[in-house]
Amino acid sequence: MTIKNNGGTIRDVNVLSLEEKQRAKDFLQRSVYCWCKNKPDEEFAVRTLVGAENADWRGTPLQPLYDKHRKTSATEDDAYAKAAKDAGWLLKRVIKDDKRKFNLIQNRVNHYIWLRE
Repeated sequence: MTIKNNGGTIRDVNVLSLEEKQRAKDFLQRSVYCWCKNKPDEEFAVRTLVGAENADWRGTPLQPLYDKHRKTSATEDDAYAKAAKDAGWLLKRVIKDDKRKFNLIQNRVNHYIWLRE
């Protein structure tokens, strides 16, 4: 399925202010551009862009996601899981709004691949 035509549900991320949300989306958009430039034929997910070795969000526009969930979550792991889900919703919005087309691969975690024209 091409996300331009049918991306399914995109939930709003309400834990951030409008400015924080825009900064986070801009950050993710830059990550997508870098991915497409360097690995144009490989799929990616939010965890590919901002997980694993990039999971330390301190100093990035994604840190407020974790901070706000940490205030209401019982554990650090729970806060991180909720923040990661929110980052996934933000990435889905970024992909949907991008001028390029991406294929959405829906599994347990959404993956995307750029459809070069």
